[in-house]
Order: sequence, then structure tokens, then C-alpha cells
Amino acid sequence: MTEQKIKVELATTQKEKPAAKELQFGKVFTDHMFIADYSEDKGWFDHRVVPYEPLTLDPAAIIFHYGQTVFEGLKAYLGEDGTIRLFRPEQNMRRMNQSSTRLCMPQIDEEMALEALKQLLKVDKDWIPGEAGTSLYIRPFMIATEPYLGVAPSTKYRFMIILSPVGSYYKEGIHPVKILVENEYVRAVSGGTGTAKTAGNYAASLKAQEIADAKGYSQVLWLDGVEKKYIEEVGSMNVFFKINGEVVTPALNGSILEGITRKSIIEMLKYWGVPVIERRVSMEELKEAHATGDLEEAFGTGTAAVISPIGEFNWQDEKFIVNEGKTGELSKRLYDTLTGIQTGAVEDPFHWIVTID
Repeated sequence: MTEQKIKVELATTQKEKPAAKELQFGKVFTDHMFIADYSEDKGWFDHRVVPYEPLTLDPAAIIFHYGQTVFEGLKAYLGEDGTIRLFRPEQNMRRMNQSSTRLCMPQIDEEMALEALKQLLKVDKDWIPGEAGTSLYIRPFMIATEPYLGVAPSTKYRFMIILSPVGSYYKEGIHPVKILVENEYVRAVSGGTGTAKTAGNYAASLKAQEIADAKGYSQVLWLDGVEKKYIEEVGSMNVFFKINGEVVTPALNGSILEGITRKSIIEMLKYWGVPVIERRVSMEELKEAHATGDLEEAFGTGTAAVISPIGEFNWQDEKFIVNEGKTGELSKRLYDTLTGIQTGAVEDPFHWIVTID
């Protein structure tokens, strides 16, 4: 794949760009997209940046019937010096290949995928918003395109990257969100596809999220799929708790997504000398920590929201408020530092940022 040249076809007309205050998550898309196709005999071929437009696929394409697809999510930021800044993009391409392995899909050349992303960002640089709290969301994804109704891995695929200017993921912004703990439905179990970013995981979560929305909660907190006892993750985030001065997050167990923001937060906390541990955390433990006053903060981490303080949990119709429903000191420090590194306002001692001139 690294030998392939990327062709660029520019759009003849350009879309109107929305004002920063009008930005929502994933509603508007830029003028161009990247596409590469795959077949078993050719491998990856026809790498191209082309105008953003609808796809034409055979109605029997495997993606429609058996859900063979993986995706990623990352962001581009506009630095104060005018450079395009990416946060640990190599980690996203690595994880995409891990997801592909689980779904019996071909590996992408990670170096070539990053080069394709850079080319696309250069073409659509004017779409990167520069206002505080905004960014350009990047969605790489792969779908199975072979027309075949047999239950088997596809022999043809399409890898694409699309871009969307975004504001804050939650309308609450950095303010604490309310979380409903899910007791009936399960998200994933060890040995399943919980560690892969694949569409079926998210489709299976929609019913619980619909219930949460109806009750006025921003997200669902998933428990383990066997005992429904141990905390796993929030719908779009990994989750952390500060308990009696120590930060605790559920250990990766084969059903929890290995979040890149999660990994970065753990590394940042260790760099600061803040005690942080990965282990099993039960809802009973969390309830007890709240009752004794030891639960000091709770927050979620993810590419879309970055850091989301959690101000309230509802478990089995019992509500408990965290830190008086306010953003905690550590949550704010993590948010300010990580977003500062991403935009260039804060020094990057970890060498996480990749810049594009």
C-alpha cells in the first residue's frame, strides 16, 4: 500500500461552512473524502481524494447484511501558528487494524493511511474551525463491498476517511453529565466484539440509550455482561473514578474498548504522580464509596468528548450525586491540559502531537 500514489480530484463547487456557534457533532461534512479499494487479487488500490458524494453499492453488499465494518474516530486541531495538529493518530490506525482482525477484514497499511489523512486534511484545511472547543472530527472506516448473501468474510472492501467540523460533543460541554446505569441490557462479553470498534456494538447500545434519553440522562453506564455487577464503560467513553485520592478505572478485560484518550489520561496521571490503578470496580463499591464520602470525582474519557465530568449516577432507580454535581478539580485539570496539548496552548512533554504544515 505504501507504493500507491494518492490521486487528488478537487470539488468544482464548495459548500458553505457553518458558523462555529452552529456546529453540532457529525451533522456537516467537508468538501472532500479519501477512498481506497481492496480485492483479494490486487490488495489495496486506487487511492484517491475525491469530492464528498454518496456511494453506489450493490444491494447485496455484505456490509448491509452481515455488518462487516470497522471504524475509528480522531480529531484535527488548528494550531495558533496555523499548523494542523493531530493527536496520536498512529494509535487510531493501529487500533483499526486490531478491530479488522476481529472482523476478518484486511489490514490497512498504517503509514499509508496516515499519509492519506494528511493529504485530505491539506485539501480541506479551511474546514478546521479555530474557535475554542471546536475541532475537525475525522472518521476513518472500512466496509465490506462484495455482493454475496453467503455468511462469509467479504473478498472486497472499501476504506474511507470523511471529515466533519464539530463543536462540543455534549450540549452540557465541560459541565457534569448525568449517567444512567444499565441493568437489563448488556453491551459486550469477553470473547465477543467489545474490544473492536464495529457498528454492531453501537447498534446494540441504542435501545438502552433511548431509555436513558427518555429519563433525561446523557449516557448509559454498562455493567459486565455475565454478572451485571462490574462497571465496564459508558456508551461513548471509558470511565474513571477518584476514590479516596486514588484514580481507578476498569481494567481491560476483553470486552472494554481500549480507548486512546483513556490510555493518554493514565499516562498523564502517572506523569503527574497521581495514583492510578486499573482493576475491577463494582457498582456496590461505587455506592459504598459515595456513602462514605470517598467518591471524590467521576469522569468519562473519549475522542469526541475528551473529558466529561459525571455529576450524577442513577442505579436501580437510586440517584447519587458526585462532588455536589460540580466539575472536580482533577477532571478540569485533565481537560485543560489535554485540550491544551491538542491545540498547542500547553507544552506536549509526551510527543503525542503530529503536525502538518
